[in-house]
This record gives sequence, structure tokens and C-alpha cells, in this order.
Amino acid sequence: MDERQPLRRWAIGVALCLSVGVVGSSGADTSLPLQEALQARLAASDQRLPVERFYEYRDHQPVWTTAQSVKALMAGLRELERDGINPDNYAVASLMEAFERSQSAGVSAQAAFELQASQALLQALDHLNRGQVNPRKLAAQWDAERPSRGYSMARVMEAVNQLDIAAALDQARPDSSAYRQLRAAFADFQSRASQSSVPYLDRRDESLQLGDQHDDVLTLRRRLTRWGEPQLLAANSQAYPQIDAEAPDQRQFDASLAAAVKRFQRRHLLQEDGVVGEQTRRALNVPLSSRVEQLKVNLERARWMGGRPDDAPGVWVDLAGYRLHYTRPNGERWQTRVVVGSPRRATPVIQSAITHLTLNPSWTIPPTILREDVLPRVREDVNYLDEENIQVIDFDGNPVEAEDVDWQRPGSVMLRQVAGNANPLGRVVVRFPNNHMIYLHDTPAQGLFQRSQRALSSGCVRVEGVTQFAQLLLQDTGSSAQITRLMAGSQNDRQVSLPQRVPIALHYLTAWPNAEGEVEFRPDIYGHDADVQSALSQPLRLSG
Repeated sequence: MDERQPLRRWAIGVALCLSVGVVGSSGADTSLPLQEALQARLAASDQRLPVERFYEYRDHQPVWTTAQSVKALMAGLRELERDGINPDNYAVASLMEAFERSQSAGVSAQAAFELQASQALLQALDHLNRGQVNPRKLAAQWDAERPSRGYSMARVMEAVNQLDIAAALDQARPDSSAYRQLRAAFADFQSRASQSSVPYLDRRDESLQLGDQHDDVLTLRRRLTRWGEPQLLAANSQAYPQIDAEAPDQRQFDASLAAAVKRFQRRHLLQEDGVVGEQTRRALNVPLSSRVEQLKVNLERARWMGGRPDDAPGVWVDLAGYRLHYTRPNGERWQTRVVVGSPRRATPVIQSAITHLTLNPSWTIPPTILREDVLPRVREDVNYLDEENIQVIDFDGNPVEAEDVDWQRPGSVMLRQVAGNANPLGRVVVRFPNNHMIYLHDTPAQGLFQRSQRALSSGCVRVEGVTQFAQLLLQDTGSSAQITRLMAGSQNDRQVSLPQRVPIALHYLTAWPNAEGEVEFRPDIYGHDADVQSALSQPLRLSG
């Protein structure tokens, strides 16, 4: 029997007494001390937040009993604005008024306020630690667990006892350099967005480039200053640093301006050529207020990642950034370029673990690709199958004659492309369990890695240098096998298990720090940002 059951039954009974109004002549509750009233409410409440554990660290003594303590809570919650979290979610503006009302209404009202205030803090800790929105409810493309609560309640309570609510919240904030850089960029862009506006760069028939002299060059300089390039504009004097639009070099597209354009292009995954074409012009004209919202969305996504430490061993694929990052067990970091799913066939967010490799793979054509891409070609000309070395098989893997199949209604057959140079999987596949038949693989189309925008696949992730990556996985998990020798054998579809699993995560991030610590702004290739932004703008109900 649970030793706490008698206490719970007693507390619920007390709560019932309170609910029927054991009051004095003034209308205020006078029958029970505040601590007992609080225990009664705790026992009767629906606790989806760790409220009881919170109070266990204080021997169930109340916290929010003075105006000073409530002011400290309000100030701490308002600091959440720096994380892109709206303090109104926690009824900050009404906390002091609610406290003052409770003080003249007796212990039942005081206990109710006490619980309300603690729930506001605990909900804020939860939101800061693992996100305000449950991503599994937001998008069908999310195939990852929401992180569990990952902060120390004992340390939170140490800070609360000192009324240092900012320090309490800091216990829950994701502890990664990427999150800190995003948070700093959020503050920076909020400040920039509040400054006076600058003209937009008009559409042009010809690109702006090195050597041009035009009024549009001055506009370009003005817009780039908003991106932290103040040296691009001359000033009249040190005392009065207004822009000198008449200075002869302000309309000249010189080498320093071309270098600044390249820096801007790098931060937006554009071709770094120093030429302002249509894509670069559009990126330059995006209002900074939109970048603020983009950062807010990606701060939320960073919280969904669970504050993964920067040096945690494992693989993560930055889908919108077209990069794979592998932190090896010895701390060494390896990275490479990838090709990800197109907007029509988006690569989902996944958390899993790499289990094995397939060498010299054949390719069983997935249902969507079969239906949308291959069957139309086969219906035009059945010889397409021979030209592409595609076999027709039944669900047991037995060969089927192509001429015996009604390709308008192919029924229970599959198509499998044999291993070889033309196989779209190349020579190596890296596999991990997931619900979407997604894997990492080689590709014969190596030229695609040279493109700046690489959302080009049918959902799986093509990896540049995948042979080296596979060798590192074998080596780092305790295998002495050599990938080149394994691939040189005549066996197709050879399965090679890793001695140990390697964690892998695929994440979609449209604003994220690069290796230089600059926050990049990536195209929202899958159109997911608006959904997250909409969810964050909805009023959030406090759990309790």
C-alpha cells in the first residue's frame, strides 16, 4: 500500500471542507493554517507538472507569501522574453493583483494563489526546458520523442529559496552553445529591427556587381549596415556620423562591398559570388522583424532538441542547412554536405540510432516513387525496366516476367534496381530504424553536392563522402573491418552490423549557428515555420 494514501485521503477531506466554506465572520477562512490548506489543494489537483516534488523540497512550506516574493517571480518570468517566450502565457501581469486579493480572502484563497504562482513557474521551466509546443501534435513529419524534463528540482529550489527566479529558470534553459548563440542573435535582431528603416533594393534587369556605379549601390550599402557592416558607409565626421550620400565612393561597388555581399550570401546559403542577383536581392529585402520571428521559431525547435550538449557523441543531420555532423567518441568532429528531400517529399525529423550498413545495395523502389515516377515511365515503354536494370519481383522476392504484369493495375509486385554504378543508392547505405523508410546513402550524382540549395531527393539523405563516414562508424564502434575491402567483394546487399549503435537525429532548423558562430538564415524549404509560429502565438493553458 502507498504510504502516502492516508495523508492524501486526509488532505482531500480537508479540501472538501474548504470548498464548502469554513469561514469566519469576516468571510475569510480561519480554520486551517496556510500550509495545511496548500497540502489539501495539492492532493486534490490534477498534477501534470511536478508540483508535489517542488514542495517536497520545502517540506510543503509556501513560497509566495510576500509582495517581495511575487515581484521576484514576475521579474523572472518577464526575462523569458529573451528566449522568445511570451510572459503573458503565465499571467504575469495579473499575479500581483491576484496576490493582493488573496491576502484579504483567507487561507483557502491564499493556498489557491500559492499553487497558481508555483504552477506558473513550473510551466515556464517546462517550456524553457523542452518547448512550449509538443511537436508531435504539430506535424506529421515529426518522428522523434519530445525530450523529458532535464533539470534538477533541487537546484531550482535552491534558487527559489533565494528568490533568484532568473537563476531558477537558468537551470532549465538548454545548455548548448548553439542555443546561447541563437538567444544572443534574437536580442541583436530585436534591437536592429527597432531602428529606423532603410530603403528596399529595387528589382533590376541586371545584377549589381563589382565595378558598378549606381544609386542602387548606396541602397545596398544601407541595407548591409543592418546586417552588421557599418564600415560600408562613410560619415561626415566623427562627431556627426550621418551618412554622406554625396561621397563619391558610396555609389561605387568596390571590393570591400563585394566581400560584405559574400558574407551575407554565406549566412543565407546563397552562392557566394559577391554578385547581387534576384535571390540575394530578395534576401536583403526581408524585414528584420521577420528574422526576429524566424529566430523565435528556431529557439523553440532548439528546445525540442533537448539541449543536446555540443560534444555529445553521435550524428545529426541539419536538413535545412544541408549538412551532416558527426561528433566522434574522441571528441573529433567530422562534417560533410548532404542532399535532402525536396519540398514535395520532405525528409522528416527523426531520432534513432544507426545499426548497420548495406554495401553494394540493390534498391527496392518505395511506393511513392513507384507510383509517381516509375510507373508512368513503364506504362509508356516497358523496356524502361531493362534500360535501368530494374527487376520485377513479388512480395516474396521471386522474379516476375514484366510482360505478365498489367501495368495499369500492377497489384502485388515490387520493382528492385540491381546494384551497380547506376543504382541511386550508390555503394553504401547507412541504416537506422524509423517509420518512414529513411536512410543515409551514397549517390552516383556527385555533382549535386556542389549546389548551394540541395533539397533535391525523394526523402532519403544523400551523403558526400559516405564511404569515409561509414569507415569512421565502423572504427568508432569497435570494428576492425575495412570498408573498401568489404565493398570490393562480389556479394550484393551485404549487411554489416555496427558493434555498437550510434545515435542519430535529423532536425529541421531554418536559423542556426554555423561553424564560425554566425547565425545562418536558411530558406524554409518545407514551409514548416508558419505552423510553428502559429502554434506559439496561441494562448497556452497552464497545466495543473
